[in-house]
Amino acid sequence: MVRIDGGSFRMGSSEFYSDETPVHDRAVAPFLIDRYEVTNEQYTRFVEETGYVTVAERELDPADFPGADPAALVPGAMVFTPTAGPVDLREWRNWWRWEPGAYWRQPFGPDSSIDERMRHPVVQIAFEDATAYAEWAGKRLPTEAEHEYAARGGIEGARFAWGDEPYPDGRPLANSWLGRFPYENKGVGDAAPVGSYPPNGYGLYDMTGNVWEWTSDFYTPRHLRLSDKPVDAGRRQNLLATASAEEGFSTPRRVLKGGSHLCSPDYCLRFRPAARSPQAEDTAMSHIGFRCARDI
Repeated sequence: MVRIDGGSFRMGSSEFYSDETPVHDRAVAPFLIDRYEVTNEQYTRFVEETGYVTVAERELDPADFPGADPAALVPGAMVFTPTAGPVDLREWRNWWRWEPGAYWRQPFGPDSSIDERMRHPVVQIAFEDATAYAEWAGKRLPTEAEHEYAARGGIEGARFAWGDEPYPDGRPLANSWLGRFPYENKGVGDAAPVGSYPPNGYGLYDMTGNVWEWTSDFYTPRHLRLSDKPVDAGRRQNLLATASAEEGFSTPRRVLKGGSHLCSPDYCLRFRPAARSPQAEDTAMSHIGFRCARDI
């Protein structure tokens, strides 16, 4: 893990997506954070020692899906599938599919494996799966503010972890989509082994790009200014705890940070420290992983 000294920073951005606003001052206490995203190798060790079963592997209760065909209620997860050509980018179902049998050991379905991917970040991880690992490891998930502060690497106010240009000198410094989304990718086209791209100013790898990462914060469509309300960075009930219910979601949404290898300037310019995304706690996907933090 890497020690991040506490401090204040300008959190958020007013340049890209509305949920990153308002830009505001945020203080962060010193903390430790994993240098890399949690890998398949590490998650394998956790499961072998504990016998833990992830959300994507568990049987589905028909009572939770009224009107659904019980035969269709089988364990699985969401898998990205490139399209054959241009599609309506307003409809995410054009490139995401529910894949029966997909879970962290078979991230793309029953015909896939992690045997040659042990240094890749573990994916198909729901929020409960990430928190269970963190507890076993004597750690916790980072807060949204901690993740953003660490991702900035000490560069104040820049759009990206390295500056203001997405590809300085034409060189990708994070694993993102290179080409026309979602059908033409000249980049890796998948998550890369951790540490494949240069570290940021704090010596942290893949804080943006590669895979989205869970945080402990509940999601709301804009930042709240904390003003004079103190926040316990590790163990508090987030100030936004009731937000998901208030927004009408049946399942609580948590904040994902960092973007992924699917982020593209022409669709989802979110491989940036300020970027954020809502994710249902019980939904595992092929581009979502995590890293851990720890109090000092």
